[in-house]
Amino acid sequence: MPPKTAKPSSGDLFRMLLENIIDQNHELVRLSRLVDWERFDGAFGAFYNDQKGREGLPTRLMAGLHLLKHMKGLSDEQVCASWLENPYFQAFCGEVYFQHELPFDRSSMTRWRQRIGADALEVLLAETIAVALKTKAVSTRQLERITVDTTVQTKAIAHPSDSHLIVRAIEWLNRAARKHDINLRQSFTRLAPRAKKEAARLMHTSGHKQGMRWVRKLRTWLGRLIRDIERKITGDIVAQAQFATLLERSRTIFEQKKTDKNKLYALHAPEAECIGKGKARTRYEFGVKTSIATINERAKGGQFVVGSQALPGNPYDGHTLADQIDQVERLTGIGVRRAYGDRGYRGHKLERDGLDVIITHTRGITSPTIKREMRRRSAIEPVIGHMKQDGHLERNHLKGAEGDAVNAILTAAGHNLRLLARWLSLLFVFFLTAIMKFQTRQSTDPIKQAAA
Repeated sequence: MPPKTAKPSSGDLFRMLLENIIDQNHELVRLSRLVDWERFDGAFGAFYNDQKGREGLPTRLMAGLHLLKHMKGLSDEQVCASWLENPYFQAFCGEVYFQHELPFDRSSMTRWRQRIGADALEVLLAETIAVALKTKAVSTRQLERITVDTTVQTKAIAHPSDSHLIVRAIEWLNRAARKHDINLRQSFTRLAPRAKKEAARLMHTSGHKQGMRWVRKLRTWLGRLIRDIERKITGDIVAQAQFATLLERSRTIFEQKKTDKNKLYALHAPEAECIGKGKARTRYEFGVKTSIATINERAKGGQFVVGSQALPGNPYDGHTLADQIDQVERLTGIGVRRAYGDRGYRGHKLERDGLDVIITHTRGITSPTIKREMRRRSAIEPVIGHMKQDGHLERNHLKGAEGDAVNAILTAAGHNLRLLARWLSLLFVFFLTAIMKFQTRQSTDPIKQAAA
């Protein structure tokens, strides 16, 4: 069913309104007045069936919670707990009275993201850009010049050493066997953790060969466990269907070698990829490549993100430029005139009327404007750092490739909201200072004092 709408209740007669107990000049309250919440109702209404199921949760409540989550860098559990304690969070999500109970289960946020999907959630990022234009934090001209770069959106997985992956596969297979009442010949649940500990102790010392012997033992035990389960479920169609995915991933871990491509780095996140970006501190990162687009010129409100998308398969940067520019134009409604990228975008072969793609360290450029804007290209690096440090780009907990795409969009929207909140606070301080100066000037003017 479509999301339910707020209805006045007769039991709220003696309750205090939220607007009477909170500061109306708070940045979250001012932001809530600027956001076009009806736009989300129109964008997400197609995902609900008028004839099936119970009424959905209010769109403003769910959209507001996700915006607050990525604005403050909180988890689903943390944002739900903060919503109960913080009246400003409740006012931002459209509540009229202070609520003492959460009107939904925490898992509803997960199901709402899965229902809407990454493509439709782009409207949240588009609305933050529209609010920036409305408050003059950014101008239309600044949206015509963008900077593009790629980074790695790391997955919430442990470092994928061979011994760790094998032990995890043994644990998962034993758990599934207990669930389906399968009596194993030997479980290896006691031997495997000890072997992993010994391998980790010896691997980076002079006892490297002894450490590798423990890894080979672990691999042998995993193979025996896989074959034992396959024998026990032979002929049981239901059990074979339930074990199919787990056995496939366990066999991949058992068979993969150091030189193989498309290796499995996590049982629960098979989409994670090994990507090397040439960092001295982090040689390899495990996740998915993500493209980020920001405005080139620093606007009054800050460096706004105008595009963000996950790039599964670790494609070449130059091949992703066209899709990134298309997303920026779709979200802003403004054509891109100039796009700046690093030398990873060489060979992009993108030719469009009215679009110039400038790569850094390109010789022969005489325009002082382009030279100035080219020096601004590196300003996207601290933006990516803030999205990783303050947002969820550094450690993505959402499941699957769809979760990677959703997290990239919402992290960008949360970054823009942080800039907008700071911009609105600065505007309030500016206007308050101007009023105080005007009143001081009025009180110290001798002519006006004599007239009074």
